[in-house]
Amino acid sequence: MENRIHHLADVQSSRIGEGTNIWQFCVVLKEARIGNNCNINCNVFIENDVLIGNNVTIKPGVQIWDGVTIEDNVFIGPNVTFTNDLVPRSKSESWELKKITVKTGATIGANSTLLAGIVVGEYAFLGAGSVLTKNVPPYTIWYGNPAKHTGFITRKGILLNLDLLDPKSGKKYFYTNNEIHE
Repeated sequence: MENRIHHLADVQSSRIGEGTNIWQFCVVLKEARIGNNCNINCNVFIENDVLIGNNVTIKPGVQIWDGVTIEDNVFIGPNVTFTNDLVPRSKSESWELKKITVKTGATIGANSTLLAGIVVGEYAFLGAGSVLTKNVPPYTIWYGNPAKHTGFITRKGILLNLDLLDPKSGKKYFYTNNEIHE
């Protein structure tokens, strides 16, 4: 399986996994690492100190700055903004890189902003337009500005309320050891 890199993309990195698609008007800097079977949509910028796992989807208009790690099977919606500096200043000599990690299976909704220095837990779900200012536990749902915990989500994407109840089926789930169980 070969990569498909659009001829209008500027891909400087040679560390692109098999089966990864990179669409037009993307810029991928030299030290970036991207896994297998990823889909990097148009108009995406990926800086040097970035690690992207396998089977990741990144929709258009996303900028991924130094210090961002995106693990396997993550969905990044259109125009998501990652940050890596809590006190940004032009030409600052004293800026401090703050990393962001998005764990396996997480979903980051369109137009969300993630502040520097946070971790998004496994299979967590951040709703569209949210501003995430703190760490998110696994299998939790967050919405708003600032984002607030509004429920839970199963690995299969079943949305649960704060009582771990599926409103559609009435089925009750349990949250133990940072996982959802039936």
